[in-house]
Amino acid sequence: MPSPCVSLCKINPNSALCEGCMRTLDEIIAWSKADDDFKRAVLAQLPGRVSLLDFEPDY
Repeated sequence: MPSPCVSLCKINPNSALCEGCMRTLDEIIAWSKADDDFKRAVLAQLPGRVSLLDFEPDY
């Protein structure tokens, strides 16, 4: 399963989410060794996390 990384890696200090892929640092670190169930669960949460950032992403 491909990573949601878009090569815009910056952790937002207020939300603790990456401003590019909306994942937490723990999720980013775990991704390469995680099983598909974990990855699907993370991917399902990403759209709702946009509102936690201080800005709207460009995509």
